[in-house]
Amino acid sequence: MQADNTNREQELLYDWNEIGKESIPAPAVVELDDESLRDGLQSPSVRQPNLDEKLDILHRMEGLGIHAANLGYPGADSVVLDHVVALAEEIRNEGFKIKPNCAGRTHPADILPIAEAQQRSGVPIEAALFIGMSPIRQFVEGWDVDFLLKTTVDAVTLARKEDLEVMYVTEDTTRARPEILRKVYTAAIEAGARRICIADTVGHAAPWGVRALIKLAVEIVKDSGEDVKIDWHGHRDRNLSVINSIEALSAGAHRVHGCGGGIGERAGNTPMEMLLVNLKLMGWLDHDLTTLPAYCEAVSKATDTPIPNNWPAIGQDAFATSTGVHAAAVLKAINTGDTWLANRIYSGVPADILGRGQEITVGPMSGKANAVAWLTKRGYEPDEPTVDKILAAAKASDHVLVEDEILELLSSSATR
Repeated sequence: MQADNTNREQELLYDWNEIGKESIPAPAVVELDDESLRDGLQSPSVRQPNLDEKLDILHRMEGLGIHAANLGYPGADSVVLDHVVALAEEIRNEGFKIKPNCAGRTHPADILPIAEAQQRSGVPIEAALFIGMSPIRQFVEGWDVDFLLKTTVDAVTLARKEDLEVMYVTEDTTRARPEILRKVYTAAIEAGARRICIADTVGHAAPWGVRALIKLAVEIVKDSGEDVKIDWHGHRDRNLSVINSIEALSAGAHRVHGCGGGIGERAGNTPMEMLLVNLKLMGWLDHDLTTLPAYCEAVSKATDTPIPNNWPAIGQDAFATSTGVHAAAVLKAINTGDTWLANRIYSGVPADILGRGQEITVGPMSGKANAVAWLTKRGYEPDEPTVDKILAAAKASDHVLVEDEILELLSSSATR
């Protein structure tokens, strides 16, 4: 079946994405770190989930094959610490493959609670230790290079003494000077960090800047002679987070970060669902994404963050059409009985990879095909008077008709 679909795709779709594809070579390693339960919760608008909700989201991350998850910021308070311990224990008890990490400043007050969470749970937890690195941040904080180096070495040394693996995170990396980055990354690696993270903390980066930064990180790691992984952490202030993450992986990053629904501070973090969808369509990951809508719904419900109707792949309108011409083409494809065809005729993201299907609605811009499709799908006879009545109501409306409105029309017709 896979071979058949490949042949049909070559026959029915001319893919311009294949042109120049070699300019962004596929990475050897692709891993994802889910920040929904930590960085995502810094959004000013979210409700803080309770433990049961966090556990539910963790299960959904595992089901999607997400490789790692930030379980929280245990240095914040005892409640968060207890939640981190419970989440880590769930990973152990359920035999999950997902690897936990926790965020903290390069300060003992944040490092020691991570160590406590590891000791209490008996689960290895990577310490994601962060410190600001851009000149503007140094100016405001009154930091100099000597301070950054000493703080880095002291923090990584303490974490390693506490038997924590370390991901050393430079905040605002995308506005930091290369000579400073080389010094602090090298110092962190020499102190025992085995993962470094480039953070686009304010969503400043453009794709070409990402490639230059990852290239620098690759050089630093190579010069160190150590086996050190590289992470990319993006924000979407310029709405470039997904393409920046793809660029980072292509340039040599091993792992990229994201949050369900793109929640996070200001405009939010890289949307995890869009990373998964794009990486799958590019052939860089082959995860089963049929549970992705449920993951997004769980994050949305737990944080009181509505999913926009037009959110790509996930929103309720992502695979819906109310336009007459579009609906007619979709209906013709559906009537062939060919799901592959129906999910591609007017969609760049095949609905079936997400466990979804095409939805034809009836509204002011609809044609008869919309009404016929709506009735047929629900087992009603699409006779001409009924189709005309529904279409007339839709044309007179200022919105797409909801199911109850159409059912009321059908009910009134039946009683006459």
